[in-house]
Amino acid sequence: MAMALQLAIQSLAASISRSPNKPTTKPPSNGHHHPQEPTGSSSSSGRRSLAGAAAAGTALLASQLLPAGIAGAFDLDLRITIPEQSSEEAEAVVRTHARNLVRVKQYIDARSWRELQTALRASAANLKQDLYAIIQARPPGQRPELRRLYSDLFNNVTRLDYAARDKDELQVQECYGNIVAAIDQIFARIL
Repeated sequence: MAMALQLAIQSLAASISRSPNKPTTKPPSNGHHHPQEPTGSSSSSGRRSLAGAAAAGTALLASQLLPAGIAGAFDLDLRITIPEQSSEEAEAVVRTHARNLVRVKQYIDARSWRELQTALRASAANLKQDLYAIIQARPPGQRPELRRLYSDLFNNVTRLDYAARDKDELQVQECYGNIVAAIDQIFARIL
């Protein structure tokens, strides 16, 4: 069935790429496919509509050839994502979300590794969204340093998550200290 899907997609791609004014040619008899030279006459809107048609055709083929539950797995949403909150909304709650992230210390002290991971993931997701919205609203000259601090903060959150999974107390303590320091540095620059 995978081979049938692959052949159907190749066929669709070939039919979409053909121009209605251009005659179709047979592939060489030796079995090798030689790509055609681009004509240079396609516009960017033509390429966009071709890409859209190809995506729609692929989704249609997948829905026809694959079992019902699997067909939807290949749907792609290519729209640009707009931040869900304004910088003002983010600034109103960023301290609360940062406080929640810092409060995971209680789970570190209790050596409750699963609870630590759960609380860490929940609070970090909210803080990450808030800080992203705030950084995007800053003047371009301030963004590189804030992005570096943002990256340091969330890299340490990831390391803390892995250290908690591995029950590595020394690494957990180190990452937690780095997280608190990064939050302090970020707040010194944004608030």
